[in-house]
Amino acid sequence: MTERVEEKLDLGSFDEKFYAIVGRGDENLKYFSQVFDVKISARGTEILIRGEEDRVRLVYEFLKDIIRELRNNILTSQEVRERAKNYLQHKTLAEGLREEVILITHRKKAIVPKTHTQSIYVDAIRNNDIVFGIGPAGTGKTYLAMAMALSHMKANKVNKIILTRPAVEAGEKLGFLPGGIAEKVDPYLRPLYDALYDMVDYDKAGYMLERNVIEIAPLAFMRGRTLNDAFIILDEAQNSTKEQMKMFLTRIGFGSKVVITGDITQIDLPRREQSGLVEAIKVLQGVEGISFVWFKEEDVVRHPIVARIIKAYEEFESSREEQGLGKEREGKAESKLAKEYTEQAP
Repeated sequence: MTERVEEKLDLGSFDEKFYAIVGRGDENLKYFSQVFDVKISARGTEILIRGEEDRVRLVYEFLKDIIRELRNNILTSQEVRERAKNYLQHKTLAEGLREEVILITHRKKAIVPKTHTQSIYVDAIRNNDIVFGIGPAGTGKTYLAMAMALSHMKANKVNKIILTRPAVEAGEKLGFLPGGIAEKVDPYLRPLYDALYDMVDYDKAGYMLERNVIEIAPLAFMRGRTLNDAFIILDEAQNSTKEQMKMFLTRIGFGSKVVITGDITQIDLPRREQSGLVEAIKVLQGVEGISFVWFKEEDVVRHPIVARIIKAYEEFESSREEQGLGKEREGKAESKLAKEYTEQAP
């Protein structure tokens, strides 16, 4: 077991550098605690770091680097958090903790997990029949699933890749849209094509699609099929209905692997419809062979502003829920007072 230690680092004074590192209301210290897996607090101008020796040393070195950078540059507390995220990713990659390459693309780009949660996700896909990847956009849920699917096919572990997602914006009324069935559903499946073409040469991908080695289809088209020896990805699963999710899960045949991705904060179903993904989370927890991996804003690997946008929306939704609860309590209190007044009235 790794020895637990404590390190101290004095920032000197309560200046702009101090608040850039500590953050408003110690928000940066809380963030560092989470991503570095240590306990970190401020006592005056002194930062106290407690935890496993290697983790504490990592945070200490990061803070020393930031202090040096702040001597020459002005950084916001948000930019310091971004530095922490990038520092941890680069350090762990350099130490070989996530060196395993999932796939080399046609552009000679190595696809590897970039965050701790992504590593857990990839391991879960390797070791389970069904994996749910749940979390915000930009965390690599679908992209990594696609890379794992192509890797499995390259290793002859599966004979077919099936990519599917609900065409929820079109509802079940695809017949009202112009064109043949391909033209009707293509806009809803375009993100899956984009991920495929980023990894496989356009001509080769076209050949695989033409030969039906890779199939991209709406979720509704899975009905009545049994899918053997296939790697199946259900994307945007939060927009599947309860019936569609159960139908999909019962299509899985021998030798198949399934990855289901979604964001339960972005459900586009009509209000009366319950998300199949939400129900599956409740029903399938603890079932052998099924794994759930939860992504957070810290796992966003797109442009840094995407992480800030996601956080802003989460804070907005949280404050709105709190306001709603406050109004509900006020309403109940008013009703109670009115009832008491009525009972006391002559």
